[in-house]
Amino acid sequence: MRSIVVLAALLIAAPVAAQTAIEPKVKARIDRLLKTTPLIDGHNDLPWALRQDFDLSTEGLEAATNRRTPPLMTDMARLRAGRVGGQFWSVYISGTIQGDEAIRTTIEQIDAARRIIDAYPADLELASSADDLMRIHRTGKIGSLLGMEGGRQIGGSLAALRRFHDLGVRYMTLTHNQTTEWADSATDEPRHDGLSSFGIKVVGEMNRLGMLIDLSHVSAGTARDAITASRAPVIFSHSDAFALNPHPRNVPDEILRLLPDNGGVMMVTFVPAFLRPANWAWSRERAAEEARLKSLYSFSKDQQAEGMKRWEASHPQPTLSVSDVADHIDHVAKVAGHDHVGIGGDLDGIDQTVPGLGGVDGYPLLFAELIRRGWSDANLAKLAGGNILRALKRAEAVAASMNSAKPALDKLP
Repeated sequence: MRSIVVLAALLIAAPVAAQTAIEPKVKARIDRLLKTTPLIDGHNDLPWALRQDFDLSTEGLEAATNRRTPPLMTDMARLRAGRVGGQFWSVYISGTIQGDEAIRTTIEQIDAARRIIDAYPADLELASSADDLMRIHRTGKIGSLLGMEGGRQIGGSLAALRRFHDLGVRYMTLTHNQTTEWADSATDEPRHDGLSSFGIKVVGEMNRLGMLIDLSHVSAGTARDAITASRAPVIFSHSDAFALNPHPRNVPDEILRLLPDNGGVMMVTFVPAFLRPANWAWSRERAAEEARLKSLYSFSKDQQAEGMKRWEASHPQPTLSVSDVADHIDHVAKVAGHDHVGIGGDLDGIDQTVPGLGGVDGYPLLFAELIRRGWSDANLAKLAGGNILRALKRAEAVAASMNSAKPALDKLP
């Protein structure tokens, strides 16, 4: 591990400018609100973003990050400026990694996240429960939780799931972009019409552990099966509303309407392609051009990069604003209710951003927009962290009620 001094120099250094457009009275209102209720973001990919440079090297982490284009979206100064009070750090690995390799790679990612947290004892602290997170928030620190992004990370072993919980994991996304051996993904061919029988066992064991079931990335069928099977609230850690943009990663109203009875929370994300149809079309065209250039210039990454620069210069991304994110929040609140909406930016996991929300300092701009739309302090507090805290507390209560249940020993063939 690099020295804490080097890591701190990196993560405290970035400029903070996102809040300059907020009126002082509105800013003071947001500050008061978020001092009482922690702003808890559902998904940040900093551990994976740091993966390539996080081990010991001759140049050190700060130099490795300074040469990045674009720079990271997360650092200590901007977390503080964004009034972040709690963060689910994503423990992500590619959904193409399977079996024992998936377990090993996940352990490496948990280690990376834990090393980041350990490097900032004055700013970050690992939280293991909702009450723990509130205690940490009252000390002025940022409560840090871990969320695994993809069911293949357990390697088909519920024993691995239990040990990941021991290491601090408090949610698991049932799939990533690939349909797994037991759950259908939203962005792959279905194989199970939702969850398989083993998938139902996974949901039950997560309930027994008090681990939140994350349904971002899954198909509507998987989401429906998981909500039906779960005794505890589910979450969508980083998704948007299908009704506003029919991207397969977004959540249809028929699923949103199931959240009130379940107690779950849909956490709206900042991914441009998920927000507006025009941006989704642009991202598809960009991906097609990137594939064409890779085929045409397979012998030269420099020519591929130059070609992409020319394409992006002549094909600018359609404009977005904070208002587009607020539209999705408003929609979820309208369909599921204000008790069932939260925020999950997916920062440092995306390469395109919304102006003003391109770093963890931007959250107050979103709250200012919702205040402009007439949101009450009570509903803003629910959005900020009240809803996800309630869901986590309920999951913990369900686990306590299942205390006498024996661990499930099922395994995939």
